[in-house]
Amino acid sequence: MIPYQKEKIDNAICYFALSHKSKARKLITQTYLYKYLAFLDFTCLEKTGIPSLGLTYRAYKQGPVPKELYDNRHKLDTALYRFEEREEGRIYIVPKGKPDLSYFSEMERKEMSRLIEIYANSKVFSKDMSDASHEVILAWKITWNRNPKGIIDYKITFGGNITEKPQEDLTYPEEKYLNHIAWEELSGGSRKSLKME
Repeated sequence: MIPYQKEKIDNAICYFALSHKSKARKLITQTYLYKYLAFLDFTCLEKTGIPSLGLTYRAYKQGPVPKELYDNRHKLDTALYRFEEREEGRIYIVPKGKPDLSYFSEMERKEMSRLIEIYANSKVFSKDMSDASHEVILAWKITWNRNPKGIIDYKITFGGNITEKPQEDLTYPEEKYLNHIAWEELSGGSRKSLKME
């Protein structure tokens, strides 16, 4: 279970929408946002064994897409942001407040800032971010090749079947991830109950 999961997700969305708009001088589209969130989740997973937000991602052609957001994209409107359909049916994320970054660890905040530095640029297009997600997020690549539009299993990030690895051979992030999923199962699967409305 990720503490304050909904609050973290809402504040991450607001942070990326506001920071991208400020640095790139344009509103963020849903494609950009989905890639920022996926990079944050999978980078934190690789480093710490726990995804930052714990969203459920599908392997779409353009890269990982968070199911909870995509399925509700036409009605998302919070105190911090709103999804807004504009020209040609494109969906933009309009920041409405200021994010509270106290929900995030120092490592998460640095990663969020690093992502903005790389991708919030008028010369970086959503296709560039999608291409980068194809290269960086191994779990997307494996899922896309096996089952396009399938749910991405976070444990694929660690390659092979880590549940069968001897404990002494587990890396710290692998061991932390196995403890994380065991705790989720014991607590009733918090990821399944996350509502984004």
